[in-house]
Amino acid sequence: MGALSQVVHVVHVVLAGVWLGGVVFTTAVVSPALKTIKWSEAERVRVRSAIGRQYARVGSANLALLLLFAVLDGFFGGFEPGLYAEYVLLLLLCSLVAAHGAYFGCRLARLAGAEREAGSEEAAKSFAERRRSLQRLSLRVSQLNVLVSVGVMILAVGALAG
Repeated sequence: MGALSQVVHVVHVVLAGVWLGGVVFTTAVVSPALKTIKWSEAERVRVRSAIGRQYARVGSANLALLLLFAVLDGFFGGFEPGLYAEYVLLLLLCSLVAAHGAYFGCRLARLAGAEREAGSEEAAKSFAERRRSLQRLSLRVSQLNVLVSVGVMILAVGALAG
Protein backbone atom coordinates (compact mmCIF):
# COMPACT_ATOMS: atom_id res chain seq x y z
CA MET A 1 0.00 0.00 0.00
CA GLY A 2 1.47 3.30 -1.07
CA ALA A 3 1.86 6.38 1.09
CA LEU A 4 -0.89 8.28 -0.76
CA SER A 5 -3.27 5.36 -0.31
CA GLN A 6 -2.51 5.27 3.42
CA VAL A 7 -3.11 9.01 3.76
CA VAL A 8 -6.45 8.67 1.97
CA HIS A 9 -7.39 5.78 4.31
CA VAL A 10 -6.52 7.78 7.41
CA VAL A 11 -8.38 10.91 6.26
CA HIS A 12 -11.39 8.73 5.37
CA VAL A 13 -11.46 7.24 8.89
CA VAL A 14 -10.88 10.60 10.58
CA LEU A 15 -13.75 12.18 8.62
CA ALA A 16 -16.03 9.25 9.54
CA GLY A 17 -15.04 9.72 13.20
CA VAL A 18 -15.63 13.46 13.10
CA TRP A 19 -19.05 12.87 11.51
CA LEU A 20 -20.01 10.24 14.09
CA GLY A 21 -18.77 12.43 16.93
CA GLY A 22 -20.84 15.37 15.76
CA VAL A 23 -23.99 13.28 15.37
CA VAL A 24 -23.57 11.66 18.79
CA PHE A 25 -22.79 15.02 20.40
CA THR A 26 -25.87 16.75 19.01
CA THR A 27 -28.16 13.77 19.71
CA ALA A 28 -26.84 12.70 23.11
CA VAL A 29 -25.58 16.00 24.56
CA VAL A 30 -27.11 19.09 22.94
CA SER A 31 -30.73 17.93 22.73
CA PRO A 32 -30.87 16.53 26.30
CA ALA A 33 -29.11 19.64 27.64
CA LEU A 34 -31.70 21.88 26.00
CA LYS A 35 -34.44 19.95 27.81
CA THR A 36 -32.97 20.99 31.17
CA ILE A 37 -33.29 24.70 30.40
CA LYS A 38 -36.46 26.26 31.76
CA TRP A 39 -37.82 27.39 28.40
CA SER A 40 -41.09 26.52 26.75
CA GLU A 41 -40.99 23.62 24.31
CA ALA A 42 -41.60 26.07 21.47
CA GLU A 43 -38.57 28.12 22.54
CA ARG A 44 -36.40 24.97 22.76
CA VAL A 45 -37.44 24.07 19.22
CA ARG A 46 -36.47 27.56 18.05
CA VAL A 47 -33.04 27.29 19.69
CA ARG A 48 -32.52 23.71 18.49
CA SER A 49 -33.40 24.87 14.97
CA ALA A 50 -30.78 27.65 15.16
CA ILE A 51 -28.18 25.15 16.40
CA GLY A 52 -29.17 22.77 13.60
CA ARG A 53 -28.74 25.43 10.92
CA GLN A 54 -25.29 26.30 12.22
CA TYR A 55 -24.28 22.64 12.56
CA ALA A 56 -25.55 21.94 9.04
CA ARG A 57 -22.83 24.19 7.63
CA VAL A 58 -20.07 22.24 9.33
CA GLY A 59 -21.78 18.86 9.04
CA SER A 60 -22.51 19.24 5.32
CA ALA A 61 -18.87 20.03 4.57
CA ASN A 62 -17.77 17.06 6.70
CA LEU A 63 -20.26 14.73 5.00
CA ALA A 64 -19.23 15.90 1.51
CA LEU A 65 -15.56 15.34 2.34
CA LEU A 66 -16.39 11.94 3.85
CA LEU A 67 -18.12 10.93 0.62
CA LEU A 68 -15.19 12.18 -1.45
CA PHE A 69 -12.58 10.36 0.63
CA ALA A 70 -14.64 7.16 0.74
CA VAL A 71 -14.64 7.17 -3.07
CA LEU A 72 -10.93 8.07 -3.20
CA ASP A 73 -10.29 5.21 -0.79
CA GLY A 74 -11.81 2.89 -3.38
CA PHE A 75 -9.74 4.34 -6.20
CA PHE A 76 -6.46 4.13 -4.31
CA GLY A 77 -7.04 1.03 -2.20
CA GLY A 78 -9.37 -1.05 -4.30
CA PHE A 79 -13.13 -1.26 -4.26
CA GLU A 80 -13.69 -3.90 -1.62
CA PRO A 81 -17.20 -5.16 -0.72
CA GLY A 82 -17.05 -3.24 2.58
CA LEU A 83 -16.63 0.02 0.67
CA TYR A 84 -19.71 -0.72 -1.44
CA ALA A 85 -21.66 -1.34 1.76
CA GLU A 86 -20.33 1.95 3.14
CA TYR A 87 -21.40 3.77 -0.03
CA VAL A 88 -24.94 2.46 0.44
CA LEU A 89 -24.93 3.64 4.07
CA LEU A 90 -23.53 7.02 3.03
CA LEU A 91 -26.36 7.45 0.51
CA LEU A 92 -28.86 6.52 3.23
CA LEU A 93 -27.13 8.93 5.58
CA CYS A 94 -27.33 11.78 3.05
CA SER A 95 -31.04 11.05 2.65
CA LEU A 96 -31.61 11.07 6.41
CA VAL A 97 -29.67 14.32 6.84
CA ALA A 98 -31.52 15.99 3.97
CA ALA A 99 -34.92 14.83 5.26
CA HIS A 100 -34.12 15.87 8.80
CA GLY A 101 -32.93 19.35 7.86
CA ALA A 102 -35.33 20.13 5.05
CA TYR A 103 -38.47 18.59 6.49
CA PHE A 104 -38.27 18.10 10.24
CA GLY A 105 -36.20 21.15 11.14
CA CYS A 106 -38.26 23.58 9.06
CA ARG A 107 -41.60 22.06 9.98
CA LEU A 108 -40.81 21.96 13.71
CA ALA A 109 -39.69 25.59 13.64
CA ARG A 110 -42.92 26.62 11.86
CA LEU A 111 -45.08 24.69 14.33
CA ALA A 112 -43.21 26.19 17.29
CA GLY A 113 -43.71 29.68 15.85
CA ALA A 114 -47.40 29.02 15.25
CA GLU A 115 -47.72 27.71 18.81
CA ARG A 116 -46.12 30.87 20.25
CA GLU A 117 -48.34 33.14 18.15
CA ALA A 118 -51.58 31.16 18.45
CA GLY A 119 -54.63 33.30 19.07
CA SER A 120 -56.19 30.92 21.57
CA GLU A 121 -55.16 28.31 24.09
CA GLU A 122 -56.96 25.66 22.06
CA ALA A 123 -55.02 26.55 18.91
CA ALA A 124 -51.74 26.59 20.86
CA LYS A 125 -52.51 23.10 22.24
CA SER A 126 -53.25 21.83 18.74
CA PHE A 127 -49.96 23.17 17.39
CA ALA A 128 -48.12 21.79 20.45
CA GLU A 129 -49.54 18.30 19.93
CA ARG A 130 -48.61 18.31 16.23
CA ARG A 131 -45.12 19.55 17.16
CA ARG A 132 -44.64 16.84 19.82
CA SER A 133 -45.76 14.14 17.38
CA LEU A 134 -43.31 15.39 14.76
CA GLN A 135 -40.56 15.66 17.41
CA ARG A 136 -41.01 11.96 18.28
CA LEU A 137 -40.59 11.04 14.62
CA SER A 138 -37.61 13.41 14.32
CA LEU A 139 -35.99 11.69 17.32
CA ARG A 140 -36.37 8.31 15.60
CA VAL A 141 -34.73 9.69 12.47
CA SER A 142 -31.89 11.07 14.63
CA GLN A 143 -31.45 7.68 16.29
CA LEU A 144 -31.36 5.98 12.89
CA ASN A 145 -28.78 8.58 11.81
CA VAL A 146 -26.58 7.58 14.77
CA LEU A 147 -26.89 3.87 13.91
CA VAL A 148 -26.10 4.41 10.23
CA SER A 149 -23.18 6.66 11.21
CA VAL A 150 -21.79 3.91 13.46
CA GLY A 151 -22.05 1.53 10.51
CA VAL A 152 -20.18 3.99 8.30
CA MET A 153 -17.47 4.33 10.95
CA ILE A 154 -17.09 0.56 11.33
CA LEU A 155 -16.86 0.10 7.56
CA ALA A 156 -14.37 2.98 7.22
CA VAL A 157 -12.16 1.44 9.90
CA GLY A 158 -12.55 -1.91 8.13
CA ALA A 159 -11.34 -0.27 4.93
CA LEU A 160 -8.33 1.05 6.85
CA ALA A 161 -7.53 -2.43 8.17
CA GLY A 162 -8.10 -3.98 4.73
